[in-house]
Amino acid sequence: MIKKTLYFGNPAYLSLKNSQLLIRLPEVEKNDSLSESFKSRAVKVIPIEDIGVVVLDNKQITLTHGLMEKLLENNCALITCNSKRMPYGLMLPLAYNTTQTERYRNQIEASLPLKKQLWQQTVEAKINNQAHVLSTTTGSVVKNMHKWRSDVKSGDPDNYEARAAVYYWANLFPSIDGFVRSREGVPPNNLLNYGYAVLRAVVARSLVASGLLPTLGIHHRSKYNAYCLADDIMEPYRPFVDNLVIEIMQSSSDISEITKEHKSELLNIPVLDVIINNKRSPLMVAMQQTTASLAQCFMGEVRKIKYPSFD
Repeated sequence: MIKKTLYFGNPAYLSLKNSQLLIRLPEVEKNDSLSESFKSRAVKVIPIEDIGVVVLDNKQITLTHGLMEKLLENNCALITCNSKRMPYGLMLPLAYNTTQTERYRNQIEASLPLKKQLWQQTVEAKINNQAHVLSTTTGSVVKNMHKWRSDVKSGDPDNYEARAAVYYWANLFPSIDGFVRSREGVPPNNLLNYGYAVLRAVVARSLVASGLLPTLGIHHRSKYNAYCLADDIMEPYRPFVDNLVIEIMQSSSDISEITKEHKSELLNIPVLDVIINNKRSPLMVAMQQTTASLAQCFMGEVRKIKYPSFD
């Protein structure tokens, strides 16, 4: 089932009623000139089980504790935004999978050779998807990228991921002279930052559902990063965000600031079409297959992660 992504950019009262999200608007409720009938029609209700991601992008949003508990109980990812209206915080359930302790143990005790093999698969899938985006959107030569992908060894000791990234970003936006991918860089870095934050939440939510710790990565291991595994697993999915950002740039004359229209398009990331297991699937559903296969790898049941492609 495809879960809804809800975005709240205006003041709102969010509460729980009959296991459903109740949405009330303060500007409506406080307006004495409006009839009670109109006010009651302005109240919206959404079943909790239909929600996968909630983005809170206004300082005047009020949530009840009961609502937060129910959202987390249904493995909904809660994203909060900062004063710049960019994703800043992420709330996930502490426990969701019924065999979580066993899966934590398998993940923690995973051998170094296994983690290196999993990282090799991750880098191969990422470079393959980057090559597709680069070829289809700019017509750039990607024969070298396919060669780098085929040369990736266990653990990527030759750092082909970085080599491919340098070439990829140097050619992805030909109209922007000297573009550098950086969180604080020139647009469209702002769109990429927002999109990656949404993607990261989708990955972390799926990892929790698969009984895994988003903190313990197979490659990323910074002691300051609470989502190392999420950052590992999202790598092959990043090009899908990049492709969406290019589409936004083609239809928008100004990307210096992220508008509500831009956010609306970026919040479609969970339902982007990808190919996984030779079948077309929404990204969020594919992510569940990816993290489930990763859990199986840690349990010794399979040796390969299921990653998506464009074709």
